[in-house]
Amino acid sequence: MPNLRVRPKGSHGLVTEVTPESAGWSYVGFALHRLEAGESVVAETMKREVCLVLVSGKARLTIGDKDFGVIGARMTPFEGPPWAAYVSAGARYCVTAVTPLELGVCSAPGASGHPARLIPPGAHPQIARGKGSNTRYVTNIMPEDDGAADALLVVEVITPGGNTSSYPPHKHDQDDLPRESSLEETYYHRLNPPQGYALQRVYTDSRDLDETMAVGDRDVVLVPRGYHPVGAPHGYDLYYLNVMAGPTRIWRFHNDPAHEWLMR
Repeated sequence: MPNLRVRPKGSHGLVTEVTPESAGWSYVGFALHRLEAGESVVAETMKREVCLVLVSGKARLTIGDKDFGVIGARMTPFEGPPWAAYVSAGARYCVTAVTPLELGVCSAPGASGHPARLIPPGAHPQIARGKGSNTRYVTNIMPEDDGAADALLVVEVITPGGNTSSYPPHKHDQDDLPRESSLEETYYHRLNPPQGYALQRVYTDSRDLDETMAVGDRDVVLVPRGYHPVGAPHGYDLYYLNVMAGPTRIWRFHNDPAHEWLMR
């Protein structure tokens, strides 16, 4: 199995790329581009659908022959809700940075046919999840009740310093609907201030997989299966961008029975 922590390669251009082949799984892809103003990413989606997430910065977006103009507002992922866009399989897109830009490219197998669309801030409201030191703030970008996609589920989460997230530990690695769905997942982490770190554990009931990682700013964590809680140490707020996909576009999770008492 590949290393579950993927560190960025450099600080400019395509700095992170996770493919089904590199991850050893079947569905989720994630890439992160860091561009200066005037630089572009141009790509064909081929047999995959794509969600473009402006993690920070502004850009001009063209999908096919449609110019969506300049999108983006926040200069860091801690400054408010995201701008994003959906691109179907079999399409071409061009993203040109207007300011320094951090662009997440989330992908999964798809069939052509869904129309290209913007997903502006406020398309899905931010919600608070958990309570006390388990409070975090969730913004769905492409939730399951947004039917205009084949496989992708995309969400971003802000976890205040000192709080836990993806907690109590839960998993979604069994195709056992309606109880649980099978979804691969990536976490793209950002920290504020950036010199901090977060802690993420990925483990199974049998402990045949059990890794605990100190993840830094701009690290990606792969979750092929198992529970995957996250902790943000005091003084460092944590942002992460999740990409999920599997055989069914439904998020149904199963809590670790040892810790489910926390829900009561």
